[in-house]
Amino acid sequence: MVTNMETDPFNVSMRKFLKQVGVTSQQAIEKAVEQKGLKGQGKLIVKAVITSEAAGLNHVVEGEIDLG
Repeated sequence: MVTNMETDPFNVSMRKFLKQVGVTSQQAIEKAVEQKGLKGQGKLIVKAVITSEAAGLNHVVEGEIDLG
């Protein structure tokens, strides 16, 4: 049986989690930048870490955000 990615519970659940990560992370970064008055101050170095003990996962994404 072929499963459709859009109805596969694993993919649906993962997309929901990643959407939550993206939205809440953006809100947290915007709030921190605003509170510290960093807007227009070059670049902000950021790091995101996603872990799962059960899956043996430790995924790190590093980057920078242009503060304009």
